[in-house]
Amino acid sequence: MGANEPPPANEKDLSVIKKCLFPVAGYGTRFLPATKAMPKEMLPVVNKPLVQYGVEEALSAGLDEICFVTGRGKRAINDFFDTSYELEHQIAGTSKEKYLSSIKEVITRAKFTTTRQSEMKGLGHAILTGELLVGQEPFGVVLADDLCITEGDSVMEQLAKIYRRTGCSVIAIQEVGDDDISKFGVIAGVEEEPGLYRVTDMIEKPDLADAPSNLAIIGRYILTPFIFELLRHTPPGKNGEVQLTDALLSLAKSSKVLAYKFTGKRFDCGSVDGYVEATNYVYENIYLKGEH
Repeated sequence: MGANEPPPANEKDLSVIKKCLFPVAGYGTRFLPATKAMPKEMLPVVNKPLVQYGVEEALSAGLDEICFVTGRGKRAINDFFDTSYELEHQIAGTSKEKYLSSIKEVITRAKFTTTRQSEMKGLGHAILTGELLVGQEPFGVVLADDLCITEGDSVMEQLAKIYRRTGCSVIAIQEVGDDDISKFGVIAGVEEEPGLYRVTDMIEKPDLADAPSNLAIIGRYILTPFIFELLRHTPPGKNGEVQLTDALLSLAKSSKVLAYKFTGKRFDCGSVDGYVEATNYVYENIYLKGEH
């Protein structure tokens, strides 16, 4: 917990992170018409939906309480992380049974809760909606659109290790090219350790001329519960939405926010090009090697 953050209302050990929030209420318009009747988070990368990769990453970091902020038309996500008695009965004892092993393991290891975001008012509003599920505890955030593949610790593991050591909110960052700056929240910071920055500024989707650096935020966060209070008082920003970036900047000014240049590959599966690139990479480097 940062030095200027108020103490929590309860006495829980804030070094223990168990919850991970998944904002999954978006419409997925860039994948229409496919997403007209299915959540974009259920789009498969080879043989697993995007959201399963995200949940597996959370579990790898010890975050086994999975909290979904869903919206209208997202029931398939909850159904996916539930037992399918009829399907399992039909393939029991056959060679097809093995294909369910990975999701059955996830269902066994994780606990799932859900609330609904009634209006699409931005990522900050989605996370504030999740306060009901998270409570006054530190928590992770995974944006399933960002598929992250690593050879060692997952990105959430990398962030969780930093949080447990520092007690500060931690966000994942990567260097991006000039053409992509305007697609991200971008930070400026002081490098305190190799790849680890204390955030001094943060701008949501800036023009290239206004960008404070080429260090862009990607969809992995560890946040302290004080972020909810800041989000409650954050006015709509870019595109008229409540931006998490704005609340994090307030936190960085009053306390401390760290940004970590993670090790691994990130694919923007919210775009068709990134989704196809991710599918090809997973097929060639994971699926064919039998590591799925």
